[in-house]
Amino acid sequence: MGQGLWERPWVRHVAVFLGYGIVYLAVRTFVFTEWQITAGLRLAALLLVPYRYWPALIIGESGHYLFVGYVCSSVWGVAWGISCAIPPIVYVAPTVYWVRKHWSPISSNATHIHAGRLLCCALLASVAVALRDTCLLQLVEHLPTSYDTSYSTWAPRYFIGSFLGTLTVAPLILLCYQQLAVKQWSELWIRIENSRLLFESLCLGFPVLALLFWIGHSAPPAGPTREMAQVAMFLPVVWLAFRHGWPGAVVGGTAASCAVMWLMPMPMAWDPATLRAEAILSFAISTMLMMGARIESLDKHVEQERMDVRMALALAQRNVYLGEMQLRMTSQALEQIRENVQAGFKMMMGRLRHLQPAIDDRGYQRQALVAQDQLHRLADSLYPIALREKGLPSALQEGGLPQMLGEAGLAYSCDLRGPVSKLSHTLRMATYRIIWEIIADVCMKKNVSDIRVQIRVAERRERVGVLIVVRFRASHPQLAFVDWDELVPRLVRGSSGLGLRAARDRAAAFEGRTRSRFLSTGHQVSVLLLDPIVPGGAISSPGNGPSPSVSV
Repeated sequence: MGQGLWERPWVRHVAVFLGYGIVYLAVRTFVFTEWQITAGLRLAALLLVPYRYWPALIIGESGHYLFVGYVCSSVWGVAWGISCAIPPIVYVAPTVYWVRKHWSPISSNATHIHAGRLLCCALLASVAVALRDTCLLQLVEHLPTSYDTSYSTWAPRYFIGSFLGTLTVAPLILLCYQQLAVKQWSELWIRIENSRLLFESLCLGFPVLALLFWIGHSAPPAGPTREMAQVAMFLPVVWLAFRHGWPGAVVGGTAASCAVMWLMPMPMAWDPATLRAEAILSFAISTMLMMGARIESLDKHVEQERMDVRMALALAQRNVYLGEMQLRMTSQALEQIRENVQAGFKMMMGRLRHLQPAIDDRGYQRQALVAQDQLHRLADSLYPIALREKGLPSALQEGGLPQMLGEAGLAYSCDLRGPVSKLSHTLRMATYRIIWEIIADVCMKKNVSDIRVQIRVAERRERVGVLIVVRFRASHPQLAFVDWDELVPRLVRGSSGLGLRAARDRAAAFEGRTRSRFLSTGHQVSVLLLDPIVPGGAISSPGNGPSPSVSV
């Protein structure tokens, strides 16, 4: 029943009227002429509330001014009472309507706020309020003849008070709406728990402001200590703005504005010093908001570039994975062809023996074995059979590469430590390819006799990394016994032929780097690789929707 009642338009209009009116009266208790924070509440409401509820906002604000105009009309005049009964929102609404239509500072769903447009809208709204209050002052009756009611005197005062109040409240309301606009309460609680801005403001920013407020409050009103404390209150604002951009500038600026105004001597005197202090405060908050928006915009840009790099790396890793899968299918097809060749040869030789029992088939068998061995080596070079069947440790310690190097006369050993099972298939294959590329590049120079491979796998911050160290040593007596003519062509067939450049490119695809270093006994090549965040998975942008943002 409650939900059906809320669907009725008049119920929603009454709710907006009562809600805004009560909040306006509550905020009104903290307002004085030099600091009209109700102007910020008014501007935020006009920017966020749909147009169809604006009449409810006007009625909600009219209650206070109708009462004041009726009560004070006997003292200040009937004309003043009638003019006072018209609330300031009536004069501000047309300005905000034009801004929302042609130059809106916030997006339709409040996920993006343009700081420059918001400040311009605050300026225009403050001008409208200042003109209204100044014209209202001209209608006051029974004033002393010496009382100054000129526009040049009172318009700047009303404008500064309205603009400062707008900067204190409106950005904070927009920020809260932007950050708290969630679909479920659980998501809101998660945002509050993970908010670094809230944590740093409560633990560092607000305590510093409280300390400065206590120092200024304890000092004499006209002394330099209070003025220094008021100026120092903007240091936490600058710090929060640099740390968190627009949200930090909004939270710090609101807190600093409240603290500075509460340190002003009460009642305030309309003197040049007070006007100058409020103007400096308004300029400081405006500057912090613009600077915070710019910092957040730069942070968003850097984060987008970082995300683009991650997407490019993910795409490269995905292409590597798809390429390896194609090579694996080709290798399996070659193995199947080798088996078919062997079966066909046996069937052919069986029929020949049936026709000519005395035929000598040893030459045919030798040629058939050579062809099968070449097919096997080709399939193994495309995709190692040991890696496919037994895993990376077995492929590097007992597979085709160690056998090839041993048959050629090279000393080879591999030491592998760490949780290899946590490596993705793509990174295992990349590790094997990089080792092959490095060894092939060095063996083409024919100045190595001993190869030592060390692999260390480690996990840190939920990511797995691989460190590959390949050490080469040359012993001149042993170099003469190495069969380079047989070894080098076989290594080249299993590599890209680009040498270390291919190893560097493969490492870069996995956020790694390559380093070469000469030792007293030879030289070594080190490669660092990082496991993909989503190995072999689909490439998509993280997140379910647009994140809140601010621009200048």
